[in-house]
Amino acid sequence: MFLNFFYELKNAGLPVSVKEYLTLLSAVDAGVAGKKIEHFYYLSRASLVKDERHLDKFDRVFGQVFKGLESVGEGIEAEIPEDWLRKLTERFLTDEEKAQVEALGGWDKIMEELKKRLEEQKERHEGGSKWIGTGGTSPFGAYGYNPEGVRIGQDGNRNFRAVKVWDKRDFKDLDGEVELGTRTIKLALRKLRRFARAGAAEELDLDGTIKGTAHKGYLDIAFRPERRNTVKVLLFFDVGGSMDYHIKETEELFSAARSEFKHMDYFYFHNCIYEGVWKNNARRHAERVPTWDVIHTYPSDYKVIFVGDAAMSPYEIALAGGSVEHWNEEAGQVWMQRMLDTFKHAVWLNPTPERYWSETPSLQMMRQIMEGRMYPLTLDGIEAAIAELLR
Repeated sequence: MFLNFFYELKNAGLPVSVKEYLTLLSAVDAGVAGKKIEHFYYLSRASLVKDERHLDKFDRVFGQVFKGLESVGEGIEAEIPEDWLRKLTERFLTDEEKAQVEALGGWDKIMEELKKRLEEQKERHEGGSKWIGTGGTSPFGAYGYNPEGVRIGQDGNRNFRAVKVWDKRDFKDLDGEVELGTRTIKLALRKLRRFARAGAAEELDLDGTIKGTAHKGYLDIAFRPERRNTVKVLLFFDVGGSMDYHIKETEELFSAARSEFKHMDYFYFHNCIYEGVWKNNARRHAERVPTWDVIHTYPSDYKVIFVGDAAMSPYEIALAGGSVEHWNEEAGQVWMQRMLDTFKHAVWLNPTPERYWSETPSLQMMRQIMEGRMYPLTLDGIEAAIAELLR
């Protein structure tokens, strides 16, 4: 099993050496990982991964090779895993039942009611319609259903209805070495370099000199602007939540952009731009870059590309405190407008097929903020976006 794990990592392109593999086996033999799959995961990751850019590939291979091992291992200590028992309380309502569940009626009322229930609740609740708990129709809790509420203590999206998420979630950096499908994206991005000729006439134009000399009958030395890539690009990637379904397309775009532009920088955000963005998803809470610093650091001639599905609660765009992950003092639309006021050449690439755009109110709001400069993350969409950036 371990040998297969080693070969699968090599096949996935991770630079894993035999020495590192033997070090992992020695640590396992010494009992460092114990009997828990979680401990073995961290031990093998520490032993075999030297660059955090490979963490995503490692996770995929680990999940493929050791799929199902966790539930078997836990079964040694308990007849039924605890997670199975906990999720027995999860209710899957029919469409008719869901239609009968009414939202509290607005952001202010939701937050006011949550504060009140936190003060009053004294014990755990399951399956109810009022208290903070699991498996019910209350607007607060996990593994239930309510058309508008606050998700607390749940491992991911189920109904995509929460207006706020009070849990720490882990996002992964995009892999900058993805090559699947990047060739055609590179060809589209190269159109952005059409105006790379800039600056003073510094380079001898040999063809022009020969042509001018032959035409005029005397030596006519011609110069031309030096060819160099002066295009400067800022990329902002939405990560986490519904964007997990679009990792492949965004990684391909990221990989192609890194190889095409000499002057390129990137940042991550979640759903909407607020007062801070980040460079490392694993440390996004501790190492944020103030958005004001981005605005004041990069010259206004940078071309800005936002990449995201713009699928969120409208509160996240329109209201202070609307972010699902933290309390933002100013609305997302305020920060978006500041970015657009600074960087006049900006577009938004959306991985969601364009035929579904009308179904998402927040997408329409973001499209309006972008003044219509939102394009699908397709080859035609990239070409249209580049044409806009070149205007």
